Amino acid sequence: MNKRRTKIVATISDRRCDVEFIASLYEAGMNVVRINSAHADIEGATRIVENTRKVSDSIAILIDTKGPEIRTSRVADPGIKVSKGDTLCVRGGDKEALSSRDTLFVTHKSIAEDIPVGASLLIDDGELELVVTSREGDTLVTRVANDGVIKSFKSVNVPNVPISLPSITPRDEMFIRWAIDTDLDFIAHSFVRSKDDVLAVQKIIDERKSHIKIISKIENQEGVSNIDEILDCTYGIMIARGDLGVEIPSEQIPIIQRTLIKKCVEDKKPVIVATQMLQSMITNPRPTRAEISDIANAIYQRADAIMLSGETANGQYPVEAVLTMARVSEQIEHDTSTIENINMTSVNNEITAQLARSAVRACANLPVKAVVIDTLSGRTGRYLSAFRCSRVVYAACYRKHVMREMALSYGIYPSYQEPPHSHNNFLYNILTSLSGEGKLSKEELIVVVGGDFGAAKGASFMEIGSVGNLIDKASPQKSDNPCER
Repeated sequence: MNKRRTKIVATISDRRCDVEFIASLYEAGMNVVRINSAHADIEGATRIVENTRKVSDSIAILIDTKGPEIRTSRVADPGIKVSKGDTLCVRGGDKEALSSRDTLFVTHKSIAEDIPVGASLLIDDGELELVVTSREGDTLVTRVANDGVIKSFKSVNVPNVPISLPSITPRDEMFIRWAIDTDLDFIAHSFVRSKDDVLAVQKIIDERKSHIKIISKIENQEGVSNIDEILDCTYGIMIARGDLGVEIPSEQIPIIQRTLIKKCVEDKKPVIVATQMLQSMITNPRPTRAEISDIANAIYQRADAIMLSGETANGQYPVEAVLTMARVSEQIEHDTSTIENINMTSVNNEITAQLARSAVRACANLPVKAVVIDTLSGRTGRYLSAFRCSRVVYAACYRKHVMREMALSYGIYPSYQEPPHSHNNFLYNILTSLSGEGKLSKEELIVVVGGDFGAAKGASFMEIGSVGNLIDKASPQKSDNPCER
């Protein structure tokens, strides 16, 4: 069976997270569960984790931080109605400050210091635009650019203006520490602007001696401009097209998406494409043709993973949305090829990288069914994933958290295995397991990438053979002494 290689991330709400529901999404093709801390408390998030673990310990779990942000303060119902050309004063305050028709309070107290005359404030994901015409002390005087209604606690974006927001809010830190204590796999940190935002999260992780990995959410111009330094510090990125589409002109988003994916592939970092991929399926049983094309483009561009948000968190057709993504992925992957000749950042002299490239080429030139590897850290798996191998890669992982990390990497199908006594021990265990499960037959040709120096030292050799012959060679009845083979 030709298994799908693009991974699927599905958002789960604590309002719908029973074991049967999560199991249905897993069976439909979900690889990673996402928890959005902006819409959950610790109790609800814990319930999602506990129920996910009951379904399978191979499902990776990712939690989004809310991130630093600016929002409107409290507004009396039914909101502040404004018309194009109106003047509106904007001041910094807290979320409970009551806004009025005269003054709109926002949750960034030094907003007047950070925002220059001529800048635009976009309210509620860009539904309303306010243009700054002057500054009077701690107040911005703005002109309303279009008719609208301002309501409580709506988002405020200021395109192309760096704002002095903290890297981590107290709420973010609470969820980061909870994620570490709960042994989650990924923290997707929101509104990453530079490496400093990543390092602030990593500092907490290092203090707690945790293995949890950071996914940097790119959703503003600063994040796009500083992507190279961010990639140096992060495990992977998420292209969060919602806020990105507010901060940056919409026509530029496809170009940015393609550029960011290419950079991640070259840097061996997992990349997720997110936001509104199947938005219509929140209320409709079938997607639009435009949505199918959107998924297809992400796969053609070679994203590791594609993500569902409201479609699975509160939509009416969550299982159908996952199945749709899985079907489209499988179909489009038939029309893609390996990218073995791409400029791989800092790998030209690394043995593991060269073996991964050779394995990918063998898959292209021989009737190979799959690649089989073992890994302690996940490095060999990430290298093979980066080359976008045309065959599924079965990875024996010697740490459970590494097994779940591999759930986010393109083409890698991981399983946990107790550390073996030898290379033959690893090979015999995984091949007998895969053949027993019907994933490989003994006549099929496979490529094995392994290491005689132990998994911690990295891959050191590659071999090609039929499953049956390799099982026979690795049998416990055979000697591990190469001189006696």
